[in-house]
Amino acid sequence: MALKPGARQWIVMKQIVEDLATGLTFQFKTNEADESAPFHLKIFGELQFGNREIIFDANGEETEAGPLLADACHPSWIREVT
Repeated sequence: MALKPGARQWIVMKQIVEDLATGLTFQFKTNEADESAPFHLKIFGELQFGNREIIFDANGEETEAGPLLADACHPSWIREVT
């Protein structure tokens, strides 16, 4: 992937984004215990085939994708940012 001159790489440890227009919630998180596929994207909402999970390897390439069978998208500490 091409980077801008002087750009730095960073890792999102955990982020939850609620898209009010679509009614979907996106959760990005890392799983450092799994070195082969440390990055997870979970999509929650009124999806035709249920909630989804996409797992990426350390290079950012998709390794797995499928339905998310059991998980919660809103931890108890979440608060709205204005």
